[in-house]
Amino acid sequence: MRSRLAAPLFTAALAVTAVLVPASTAQAAPADKAAVLSSWTQTDASSYNAFFAARANQGAWSAYGFDWSTDSCTTSPDNPFGFPFANACVRHDFGYGNYEAAGTFDANKARLDNAFYADLKRVCATYSGVKKASCDATAWTYYQAVDKLG
Repeated sequence: MRSRLAAPLFTAALAVTAVLVPASTAQAAPADKAAVLSSWTQTDASSYNAFFAARANQGAWSAYGFDWSTDSCTTSPDNPFGFPFANACVRHDFGYGNYEAAGTFDANKARLDNAFYADLKRVCATYSGVKKASCDATAWTYYQAVDKLG
């Protein structure tokens, strides 16, 4: 008698559990995904550093479903005239791709482009004299390209 009663009770408990904990819960992106995305796409150096720390540990962010793919500076050189612009392009690609996926690209494009330009200017700040002027001019050209064509 005892085993006959246990089976229906176990089945009922499973049904209640299935209703209370839907299977899709594990696949849903965390509620703070938009805030995290925003925090990694600001113009300041701390945002830049936080993004690259997260990029180096992508597995920790897998629940968010971020698109980490990049083609660096697309058809432009990653290191024009020896200036290392690739990381700025990587972060810019991340912002574009993820805001497009979220359907909020238009509302964020200007900030993404400004963050890109800020990243490029941080690269240029490591130079001086004519080399810095050349870097600044190249950074401005890259920024104008994404602002107008991106």
